[in-house]
Amino acid sequence: MASLQLSAEQQSLVAAVRNFCAKECGSREQRLALTDNGRELHSHEIAEKMAALGWLGLSIPEEYGGSGGSLFDACLTIEAMHRGRAPLGSYAVSLIVSHSYMKFASEDIKKEVLAGVAAGAPTSIAMSEPGSGSDVASLTCKADKVEGGYVLNGQKTWCSTAHLSPFILVVARTSNTGQKHEGISMFSVPAGTAGMEIRQIETMGGSEVNDIYFTDCFVPADRLVGVEGSGWAQLIAGLNIERVIIGALSLGQARTAFDQTLAYVKERQQFGKPIGSFQAISHKLADLATEIEATRLLVYDVAQRVDENPKQLLPREASMVKMKATELAKRAALEGMQMMGGYGYATEYGMEELVRAAVVGTIVGGTSEIQRDIIAKTLGL
Repeated sequence: MASLQLSAEQQSLVAAVRNFCAKECGSREQRLALTDNGRELHSHEIAEKMAALGWLGLSIPEEYGGSGGSLFDACLTIEAMHRGRAPLGSYAVSLIVSHSYMKFASEDIKKEVLAGVAAGAPTSIAMSEPGSGSDVASLTCKADKVEGGYVLNGQKTWCSTAHLSPFILVVARTSNTGQKHEGISMFSVPAGTAGMEIRQIETMGGSEVNDIYFTDCFVPADRLVGVEGSGWAQLIAGLNIERVIIGALSLGQARTAFDQTLAYVKERQQFGKPIGSFQAISHKLADLATEIEATRLLVYDVAQRVDENPKQLLPREASMVKMKATELAKRAALEGMQMMGGYGYATEYGMEELVRAAVVGTIVGGTSEIQRDIIAKTLGL
């Protein structure tokens, strides 16, 4: 039976991650130095240090370089990393993609990709296309079968950390049966493969996403991940993992926005007393504290339920986690900026950095609108 209370070992893990973040990347100056003045969201230096401590391979089996821990352990780590503002923009994506490799890839591919993730290397997935976002199954990027492999042609977009990743998991159409959910397959494509071009997309969050163009890009047959034509089912099998991991990340963001705001309103004086003593402010913090605790319980509960029964799909619960946590992170950051006034808008205090990081959460990995649709369908609506 799952317990929402952390064991002594888990408490020690969370404390160790938070202490590491405070020491290595706790100040704005440290983070700027580690991220090309804030443009690159992933620091190889921090990733290598965390990997050496065994934190990046927590849910990866030991035979592939990890420590064979649970998804819940990994979620606790991700939450602590983002609460500590670690510049590891690729890790949540890498962990999500790793679980697809663990379930479906050949032994050779598992060894090369999973060992890299546990050692600090990013990995990426190419799913979305200019005309296929929320409706991913309508993708048109083709993988035509030829002697010895497949030839990829088409475009992918919004591919997180693809510019940093040694391998990219590409979702492409291998046949067209007239049913959009059929004929989809997955391929692990090494960086630098001829015919694959990666172009970064500039965003308000920095350099994190990319367009990928495939032009007669040959991929050997042994780079197929799973079964040809079963890519949609393989994607669906990973939705629990994806949404719970995003939920844990967003919970960490919400908690650091709350922590920073609370500290500020206790110190900032106006009209002769701390602004946190005014009801207009104190009630906002009380509401946020309650929402954070409720969201924490939801994230932890669903993560443990996935660990208890990895094959069970939890569409309602996983969508609730994703929607609730990402919307809370955005709300906590925006309300934090409002309560901090002009200082919340200034780069010196870092709340604007949290706003830029949090607002995209309700879009990536399935928008809040899509999550509500899924939840409604499970209610028979």
